[in-house]
Amino acid sequence: MDYEVIIRQVLISAIPILFAIVLHEVAHGYVAYRLGDPTAKVMGRLSLNPIPHIDIVGTILMPLMLFVFTSGQFVIGYAKPVPINPSNFKNPKRDMAISAAFGPITNLILAVLSFLILKYVLLPISATLTSDLASNIIKPLILMVTASVTINVILATFNMLPIPPLDGGRVLMGILPYRQSLLLGKIEPYGFLIVILLVVLGISSYIVVPIARLFLSLIRML
Repeated sequence: MDYEVIIRQVLISAIPILFAIVLHEVAHGYVAYRLGDPTAKVMGRLSLNPIPHIDIVGTILMPLMLFVFTSGQFVIGYAKPVPINPSNFKNPKRDMAISAAFGPITNLILAVLSFLILKYVLLPISATLTSDLASNIIKPLILMVTASVTINVILATFNMLPIPPLDGGRVLMGILPYRQSLLLGKIEPYGFLIVILLVVLGISSYIVVPIARLFLSLIRML
């Protein structure tokens, strides 16, 4: 195992991962605020300062372990969930689904913006600089922005899995009729264990990877 390569890749991926998961959570809280729930705002969770959002396991240990054990092929993480009180919504079932949806939507927007910056700003600048300048200044930025595209697509795709408490599960609960929504909601206490099991067994890759590749293909057409 080449530890030097791993350390370099971790340093390149750390900022994009942190940025992706913080904006993901802020998006949940901001949309909830716009829909009538001020809980996240009152608790200071609409800040872009990453410190209030950091979860030791989800933000640091989990991405690092996945990166090492999958040789950088699959990296996912999470921040502290933004607190949302559905009772503040005019239509709790619908508005909770909308708030949940904006997490993955934000990540897909970040992926597109990262790709556009890479294609139309960083790569053209890199082509005009001397090799030393390009290597020392622009190349690390290119690697980080490239990582940002992939990380945001994977995070969005993973969160679309229809298992509560993942965003896809919450969106599905908002779409389903009331009775079916209640039945799906009963899975939520076990949802995280189900997700871990899917990741450990590699089942999630058969779902996430094809969809992520589709999104990446569509983004590269821009």
